[in-house]
Amino acid sequence: MKKLTLSILLLLLLPTIFAINLEVTQKTPNQVIIGGLNQPAIVELEITNLGSIDNFEILNLFGFTLNPTETGFIKNSETKKIYLEVYPRSDFSIKGYYTLSYLLKSKQTSKLHNQELTLKIVDLGNAFEVGIEGFDLDANEIEIYFKNKENFNFQDLSVKFTSNFFKSQEEFDLNPNEKKVFNIELDKDDFKRLNAGFYTLTAEISVENQKAEVEGIINFKQNPDLKTHAEKSGFFIYTSKVQKENTGNIITKTQIELNKNIFSRLFTTFNVEPDLVKRNGIKINYTWEKSVKPGETFEVVAKTNFLFPVIIISLIVILIITIQHYLKCDIVIKKRINFVHTKNKQFALKVNIMVRAQNYVEQVNILDRLPLMVKLYSKFGGQEPTRANEEKRRIEWNFEKLEKGEVRTMSYVIYSKVGVFGKFALPKTTAIYEKEGELKETASNQVYFMSEEAREQ
Repeated sequence: MKKLTLSILLLLLLPTIFAINLEVTQKTPNQVIIGGLNQPAIVELEITNLGSIDNFEILNLFGFTLNPTETGFIKNSETKKIYLEVYPRSDFSIKGYYTLSYLLKSKQTSKLHNQELTLKIVDLGNAFEVGIEGFDLDANEIEIYFKNKENFNFQDLSVKFTSNFFKSQEEFDLNPNEKKVFNIELDKDDFKRLNAGFYTLTAEISVENQKAEVEGIINFKQNPDLKTHAEKSGFFIYTSKVQKENTGNIITKTQIELNKNIFSRLFTTFNVEPDLVKRNGIKINYTWEKSVKPGETFEVVAKTNFLFPVIIISLIVILIITIQHYLKCDIVIKKRINFVHTKNKQFALKVNIMVRAQNYVEQVNILDRLPLMVKLYSKFGGQEPTRANEEKRRIEWNFEKLEKGEVRTMSYVIYSKVGVFGKFALPKTTAIYEKEGELKETASNQVYFMSEEAREQ
């Protein structure tokens, strides 16, 4: 209602408005008011009084606060400079350019002079621009700028910059239309897994308890970079390791190739199964293909265990030597023992001896010795011994000759009233014979008996 009354009053007084002979010039056009901030637009005015000396009151009809509220006395033909502070109403929602009408009222005559000035009203977030000046990955830094787009002096700005690459906070003042540049160090570990592309740079602004956000764009340009590292180690267990590390920012397709021969491939294992296996003569080519993401490492490990062929070859050599030794022996003696159950539960063993002639031999003497603390049972199996002397602890079998392939078997039983504990070993059986007039000797295998076997049986 008050505004309406003042407007009607203005209309009634219009015929007298131009009675004041003044000339008013706005020296600073389009001054800015930032919405939400309690900071005025400061307009420089030059007022020239073309009439008699007077003091002029400064009024407006739209609720804006003006300071100063009067010009002071201005003499005839005098020009006075006034810095007029304009504070917007708290409920004023218009944004953009706005033309404000105000009045100069004569203190002497109460006559009015109508005048206009143009203001620009801007939200806090629209007053700024943020972006990047440069992005040097090799130097591990980025240059960002923060620009004041308006003719407004900002004091005590606090700006928090946030992106996928860094976080930083700065505090500074910003003059009208000024641009500040900040160099920020980067840590590649923070963005080594990011793909090339456009990313948002956010600036969160705080000033006079007001907050706003402004966004810019970071162009993370394509930078393909794939590093290869190869390593070989070991002798009996030979290891080949190949790594492909994507230190760039785009997905990169890569290949790893390894070669093995037809022998070593039999003892080679891989941590990743190859995508392609191709034979080229005696060589086998293995190929792996993968698309490696930024920050990712593709690794292939091939282990060739040469211990396997060494062990196999050694066993074959031992077997060949054993067979050759067996074939060269004129007589082969095999000895074995078995536990015997007796009625009075005495310890007893049955000894079995098999003699096989590989070649024709003569004057064969088979000699077996009895262990201490055992007695010989009077009955024998197979070939009867020629001599059995328990006191001398010897048993002998004599054969005038043995034909090639002829086999003789002998057996006897030994017993003891004292139990046997632990490992019980029997002496080897020996054979002394003649071959083509030459005296030779051979022995049987060694046999053992464990007391635990008797308890189990």
